[in-house]
Amino acid sequence: MPIQYFAEQQLFLITTHNTAYAFCHNKEQDLVHVYWGEKLPYPEDYHIFPLRVLSSFNSSSHELLAEYPDRSGIQNNEPCLRATFAEGTRDVRLRYATHQIEGEELTLHLKEQFYGLEVVLRYRVFADCDMLARRVELTNSGESPITLEQVLSGALPLPFDRDNFRLTHLSGAWAVETQLDRPLITPGRKVLEGRLNYSGHAANPFFALDALDAEGQGATETRGEVWFGVVQWSGNWKIVIEQSRSPYKVTRVAAGLNDYDFGWQLEPQTRFESPWLALGYSNAGFGQMSRNLHRYEINHVLPKAFAADLRPVLYNSWEAVLFNVTETAQMELAEKAAQIGSEVFVIDDGWFGQRHNDRAGLGDWYVNSQKFPNGLKPLIDKVNALGMIFGIWVEPEMVNPDSDLYRAHPDWAYHFPNREPITGRNQLILNLCREDVQEWLFEWLDKLLSENNVGYVKWDYNRGMSEPGWPEAPQAQQREIWVRHIQAFYKLVDRLRGNHPGVLFEACSGGGGRADLGALSHFDHVWTSDNTDPLDRLPIQLGYSLVHSPKTMYCWVTDTDWNSQYKYDLRYRFHSSFMGSLGIGSNLNDFSPEELAEATKYVAEYKTIRPLIQHGLFYRLTPLSETTSLAAEYLAEDKRAGVVLAFNHRPHFWQIPRRLRLQGLAPDAIYSLRGDIVEGEPTSLSGQALMQRGITPKFTRHFGSALIQLSKNE
Repeated sequence: MPIQYFAEQQLFLITTHNTAYAFCHNKEQDLVHVYWGEKLPYPEDYHIFPLRVLSSFNSSSHELLAEYPDRSGIQNNEPCLRATFAEGTRDVRLRYATHQIEGEELTLHLKEQFYGLEVVLRYRVFADCDMLARRVELTNSGESPITLEQVLSGALPLPFDRDNFRLTHLSGAWAVETQLDRPLITPGRKVLEGRLNYSGHAANPFFALDALDAEGQGATETRGEVWFGVVQWSGNWKIVIEQSRSPYKVTRVAAGLNDYDFGWQLEPQTRFESPWLALGYSNAGFGQMSRNLHRYEINHVLPKAFAADLRPVLYNSWEAVLFNVTETAQMELAEKAAQIGSEVFVIDDGWFGQRHNDRAGLGDWYVNSQKFPNGLKPLIDKVNALGMIFGIWVEPEMVNPDSDLYRAHPDWAYHFPNREPITGRNQLILNLCREDVQEWLFEWLDKLLSENNVGYVKWDYNRGMSEPGWPEAPQAQQREIWVRHIQAFYKLVDRLRGNHPGVLFEACSGGGGRADLGALSHFDHVWTSDNTDPLDRLPIQLGYSLVHSPKTMYCWVTDTDWNSQYKYDLRYRFHSSFMGSLGIGSNLNDFSPEELAEATKYVAEYKTIRPLIQHGLFYRLTPLSETTSLAAEYLAEDKRAGVVLAFNHRPHFWQIPRRLRLQGLAPDAIYSLRGDIVEGEPTSLSGQALMQRGITPKFTRHFGSALIQLSKNE
């Protein structure tokens, strides 16, 4: 059984195939964390380590490894719950009351000692991916409002028999998303967060901590202990890693909603839920961590309608025409997109209102009659006749001040009284907390999808929050907008999906601003970055792979070279985009007949390996910190077939390409190899040999790429 309760020990034990998570309630009915790590043989192995109070500056609550710490007593740890009650009391004292176990879900009920606050801790086990998830639900069963000031999904003490930990997280900026950072954890507090109403380019709501050995070496791709977690939320989030300098040197993580400018008026007989916090432990390094997260994402997070389907090859017209969208130009591009093998044709920004640049038109969601004299139907019919799905770009949450919508409803945008709104990308954010705004958004989106044969929606969000005001709401609700906006965003997408179950939805926020598990529980995949330079994309894509599956990451082949000092051939561009779901954004009108033929060949090649890329097990064959060469392996679950993508940059003349040791193969099986392998290498080797001695990819130039396929001999 994945969840057990041992009454004599008052112990809750949650287990998966390889991991265990344990906590208990003591005689004071506090919930005390006991263990998180490798699965142990017997329940008696999960014992409580007694912690000693050192001085009057500490207390038992300070040293307690609380399973869900509240704000009470003498303690300096990050609380999961802060609240103010009607009389002004800011002390929260939760006590265990009862629990239920139903299959793979554990529900614990806690009650505040005096006030009518009931807290439910909910745990779910995902045995197929060695993970669990937890969240908190708060109910006001009293007669007076309660002000919630901080609501985190959970807190996680790490084993204090480890002396040192290293943090792995993803940071960046617009066009430089998901970059690897690995600082050491020292006494004090480190905060990762997003606070601009989207999960963010600057940080990703993910953490991983690995234990350093006596020589200061941490986990690798294939070995070592890693504890990790992801906040499933697309708005403001926070992860706090803190380490106390007590005799135990306790390291803790607390994660969930960001308390920045947050407040929630919990009225009597109402409930508030935190996002899910997905958790896992790997004793086989970061590679296993990523594969567990990928399986969790595909099996348990993605919307079920398309979760098991392969993602189509798409063409997006943005970089070809920018705002110069016309029916004729789109039809011309559609013909060439179909010629090279595209399965979806997406018209991007510029098809609606007076949208000739980014300074006007957002909010006026009618088809521009000058660009499309007969509406979208002729273009859609053309795209469908060419055998492609028609897709369209929208940015529903935004409005330009220069728009009919804003002139009619300036109060529909977030704003403060007596303050001039600050624009970002010449636009403001619509107040999705308002029900009239929600209904207006749903009506025009539903109409767009109902009146046109649209099979794909790219949903964008292109600025951070400023002036987070809702003047029409009571003062007590002003700070609720951060959460209410994201709740309304999710609800809106789900309503549309309910009415249009055959439509694929892509989440975009200036690239990877919404590349999070919260968005991916409502969208089928994300646009990873606006940076489409094939060299820049490699570390972005590998960083993304720490958390997310390649299937959910769209990668475009374009003509744009952010590193303009380098010249990339078409092969390198396509191979870089093979690493996830393939898209093309090049101006195909500029392609020669030879280039069109070459692109057609690569699209066809991708389609043959697409099941491995999108549904295979993913292995990083080179360290994430590597800069001169990068390689990844995609392996079928049954180990019968695989593909390797490798990239060579600017090595010195005395450096030969790195030999690649493959992973995950059947050791005794014989595999046949074909593709870009250096001369003299055998083309048939055992799985053990491929994993131990490896193979050397063949590169024909600097900034070259190699693709190697392997198949198991039967």
